[in-house]
Amino acid sequence: MKVFFSFLTVLLLVFTPGVLADGGVISAVTVTDNPDGSKEYSITLQVLAMMTALSFIPAIVMLMTSFTRIIVVLAILRQALGLQQTPNSQLLVGMSLFLSFFIMAPVFEEVHANAVEPYLNEEITSLQAYDIAKVPMREFMLAQTRISDLETFAEIAGYTQVDSPDDLPLTVIIPSFVTSELKTAFQIGFMFFIPFLIIDLVVASVLMAMGMMMLSPMIVSLPFKLMMFVLVDGWTLVMGTLAKSFGLGT
Repeated sequence: MKVFFSFLTVLLLVFTPGVLADGGVISAVTVTDNPDGSKEYSITLQVLAMMTALSFIPAIVMLMTSFTRIIVVLAILRQALGLQQTPNSQLLVGMSLFLSFFIMAPVFEEVHANAVEPYLNEEITSLQAYDIAKVPMREFMLAQTRISDLETFAEIAGYTQVDSPDDLPLTVIIPSFVTSELKTAFQIGFMFFIPFLIIDLVVASVLMAMGMMMLSPMIVSLPFKLMMFVLVDGWTLVMGTLAKSFGLGT
């Protein structure tokens, strides 16, 4: 849980680097003395900026981590099995979220050790913490991003002379990373889809040969697909494949 809360701290640092630049202290409420002796209370713009940054956390989690690839693959797998609502969407999102934390744990731990702890101990400023925290996140995204996608978005953004992908800003790296993740997710989903498609074709051919035209092949093939998925320990295979696709265990 310490890594999880540190990750949230880093997200705020990444997207609001100037909020705490005045020494790390936010005055949530300012008190003004009026001439008649009364007091007037007002909330500072810094707090407003911080609360606005919190609304971006879901998008950051989805688009800067392994979450996108995992949720797309699981959604394709559910479609391949022929199960429209099982597992339900909330369960798939929960599985994707915690598997993402598992995959991203080394990155979060590095960020926590090098950026969050020094910042909380007031050894570095928020801007310095931002510069340190974005390095492992950038390295993770670049490791999963195709060069062709980087070149495409760099060209669109006007970066024609770039010596290294490390020189590109996050505004170019993030959309390139998301595009690569979607392509990889569809490739993995295609490989998972093929065995179930073969079962559907075999069942449909058998039913047609038997003249059972009114019986839906999906209903007949569903138990066979579930049985095959369970026999091969499908969930472990899927989760392990997704984790290894990010370089874990290699």
